[in-house]
Amino acid sequence: MTNLYDVLRRPIITEKTNFMNSDLRQYVFEVTQDATKNLVKDAVETIFKVKVLRVNVMNMPAKKKKNLRSRRMSTRRISYKKAIVTLAPGDTIAVFEGVK
Repeated sequence: MTNLYDVLRRPIITEKTNFMNSDLRQYVFEVTQDATKNLVKDAVETIFKVKVLRVNVMNMPAKKKKNLRSRRMSTRRISYKKAIVTLAPGDTIAVFEGVK
């Protein structure tokens, strides 16, 4: 890992993560496979200029999915690593905020 800007791939925005943003001050990102908790913490603090209290990292397994047209053929989604970042009270990330 040469750059902290390469650690975070994209934010994961779902109904569950929107609840986590608003009530629990937790934000979810897809990160690179070789990212550690310390790398994720440093990347979020430098990019968004917030204070990170805790980082949870988990590997999400690949899932199989059947093709609708031919039942025999199945495709496979890739596995990825995601990080749940808990921020200090009063800090927010503007990417996850709605229209104001």
